[in-house]
Amino acid sequence: MAHLLKNVLLRGLVGICAAFVLASCDLSTPMEGTDNAVVPSNFKRVSYSDMPGWRDDDVRYALQAFRNSCKAKIQYTGRVIPDKQLFEEKCRMLPSASADIATVRAWFESHFQPYQIFNENGGDKGTYTGYYSPVIPACRTKTAQCNEPLMGVPTDGRTYKGVSKKDIVEKKIGRVLYWANIVDVQNIQIQGSGNLKLEDGTDVKLNFAAVNDMPFKSIGEELRRRGIRPSGGYSADAVWTHLKANPKLARDVIYTNPRYVYFYESVPPDVVGKLGTPLSKIRSVAMDDDLYTLGLPVYVNTNLSDGRPFRRLMIAQDTGSAIRGWIRADIFFGKGDDAYKFAHGQHAQGQMFILMPKVYNYVKPR
Repeated sequence: MAHLLKNVLLRGLVGICAAFVLASCDLSTPMEGTDNAVVPSNFKRVSYSDMPGWRDDDVRYALQAFRNSCKAKIQYTGRVIPDKQLFEEKCRMLPSASADIATVRAWFESHFQPYQIFNENGGDKGTYTGYYSPVIPACRTKTAQCNEPLMGVPTDGRTYKGVSKKDIVEKKIGRVLYWANIVDVQNIQIQGSGNLKLEDGTDVKLNFAAVNDMPFKSIGEELRRRGIRPSGGYSADAVWTHLKANPKLARDVIYTNPRYVYFYESVPPDVVGKLGTPLSKIRSVAMDDDLYTLGLPVYVNTNLSDGRPFRRLMIAQDTGSAIRGWIRADIFFGKGDDAYKFAHGQHAQGQMFILMPKVYNYVKPR
């Protein structure tokens, strides 16, 4: 009803302009969203020309990711909250899957108002890291190599909040889903999800289900504290390789990290984020869900680990315990070894822009 009323009012305004030929009636001026949107004072309204590289990005891939947001049950929470009616309106007005780049870019410009995000100290830079979904060998039963359980949340009423990883595993506080090498299990726990390759070739996808609310402790820092330096230093590759070659040390060191992540198996085997929708490679981003409503488009201006500019329209569809702050995000690079190459070295400063739904204002494709 409200949407129909807006259309009636707009048609009425056009009629008034035509009748009285008033120069002050400028329909090219964007009509801002309703008062129900929540935009913090550290956000600055900008134009699309203020976003570096905007016209060079193939935003069709972002549109595909945004379609997934539209299928989700959006939780309108945090300190950045879009107008619910306007957000749902955009989901009803999506361009066709065959639309060209210019049409899709104009659609975003017609339906969303960009804001540049600033930190509370006034700075416009924040940290961009990366994550991925590992692919590891796993077993249905315990073996010499598959020696650590991957577990789902317990269904017998036993509590796991505040219980250490060591106690959870040793007391089997949870439902055993599969087994894998303890080092690979630790890696999946850090990433928050992972793909399993079982002995018979079956592919299984495990997604984040819950966490025991214990603090994370770095395995690399624990090795450093003990005076143990892996060949190659303290990179993730070097640490994992060293621990796999020293299984007794691996178990001892890994259990010093009390944090434990539970999983659930997804069918089909997609990587699913906190929003509950499949994640899209280099189009989905994890953000602070205490601040942001997940599902919103976010424009990123940063660099990759190799120094190349990374300027993309992405969609906030996930979160993480370490992803906290106004300009703090984790880029999803996909799954497997190729994704790992980008994710493990990603740590760069950059700008961030959020796109908030606005009342439709036509922009011609160009």
